[in-house]
Amino acid sequence: HKRKMAIKLRNEYGPVLHMPTSKENFKEKGPQNASDSYGHKQYPANQGQEVEYLVTGTHPYPPGPGVALTADTKIQRMPSESAAQSLAVALPSSQTRVDANRNAPAGGEYRHPGASDRSQPAGMTPAVMEAGNAKNSALMAKKAPTMPKPQWHPPWKLYRVISGHLGWVRCIAVEPGNQWFVTGSADRTIKIWDLASGKLKLSLTGHISTVRGVIVSTRSPYLFSCGEDKQVKCWDLEYNKVIRHYHGHLSAVYGLDLHPTIDVLVTCSRDSTARIWDVRTKASVHTLSGHTNAVATVRCQAAEPQIITGSHDTTIRLWDLVAGKTRVTLTNHKKSVRAVVLHPRHYTFASGSPDNIKQWKFPDGSFIQNLSGHNAIINTLTVNSDGVLVSGADNGTMHLWDWRTGYNFQRVHAAVQPGSLDSESGIFACAFDQSESRLLTAEADKTIKVYKEDDTATEETHPVSWKPEIIKRKR
Repeated sequence: HKRKMAIKLRNEYGPVLHMPTSKENFKEKGPQNASDSYGHKQYPANQGQEVEYLVTGTHPYPPGPGVALTADTKIQRMPSESAAQSLAVALPSSQTRVDANRNAPAGGEYRHPGASDRSQPAGMTPAVMEAGNAKNSALMAKKAPTMPKPQWHPPWKLYRVISGHLGWVRCIAVEPGNQWFVTGSADRTIKIWDLASGKLKLSLTGHISTVRGVIVSTRSPYLFSCGEDKQVKCWDLEYNKVIRHYHGHLSAVYGLDLHPTIDVLVTCSRDSTARIWDVRTKASVHTLSGHTNAVATVRCQAAEPQIITGSHDTTIRLWDLVAGKTRVTLTNHKKSVRAVVLHPRHYTFASGSPDNIKQWKFPDGSFIQNLSGHNAIINTLTVNSDGVLVSGADNGTMHLWDWRTGYNFQRVHAAVQPGSLDSESGIFACAFDQSESRLLTAEADKTIKVYKEDDTATEETHPVSWKPEIIKRKR
């Protein structure tokens, strides 16, 4: 068995195992025209013109040994209310956000009327529980819970369609400086696009199969990618070269995320595991085992639990990063969980599955509510700090929701690119840009679509057609 592995390693990884990692080696060579393993000529690394493309406002990792996952890596178990708020990216608070906070129920963390914690017997108000000792207290049944009035959000409209990939566009990420964004595709390329103009800046070749995940580091000029070729790569964007490979997954790698505060990369794979890598030393720090089917999505955050995975085994797991073990398994979904998104301000998250979108509270994953109605295979979820949650599905539909109330305020089904089959209607990934004024989708008709809020819309032109209906609170 060992000999087989050694031969496999040599054959599959031989060419890349001993790649130079220092930047000096690349200086003499300059950008070559990459060609893939089948000998097809790929796009020139720099599209015709000399692209001096640097990520500004970041710094490379300091040299030295990698990060050790010790108890110091842990944050306090349960962030205080204020810490949970500051966990969020500190974005300037717009008037709408201020209003939303003013209208939200008191207590910082919203709770729906009737969304009782599990410990509290259903149908009893806290006041009744306290009075429960008095023998003659009348147990008043609570009124059926109703959905509070949702915050008004302007509708989003399509304003640009960007073409250039030759295959399904599977993943998308916007860089921290908001100047450009990156996509990965079934055509095996990674493309970097100018965010303002939608023009192609650069194509990166190196993956030999569909690229399934891309993310740009906020802490260094590095781009990380993963794909169905089992490879996880780190690209240096000053030289547009791969400088590190992270070897270990036994099957297609479906997603990746970077930890916001420590130099750790997490990937998830069809081999039913997620792996934690030290970005600098390339060491696999932990293999997170426990899922019984492909792990479709992984997300990181600075607070406990620091890692969240969603899997085709229908479960969501919250992980202890330091121990490399599961803290909680959530078994409420009936079908595959392909998407998980963390709210940028609240200590909450959402998961997407064909049965329901569900919202949960950290740190233990207590259930908040179901968002029902997007009856399709949900591939992607994203949310902005205004509380606009977007779900994108395999059939090309996109639903927009008010995070707090779960009200579905808009449904979009954009036409496919001319020349594409109607069956090539599908949204694989979506992301807001850093200003949250644009929404980008990566689609099966080989395009990237860009949406922005309709500036002309008002509450009068687009009223909230909401009735205080009974909340469906299936677990």
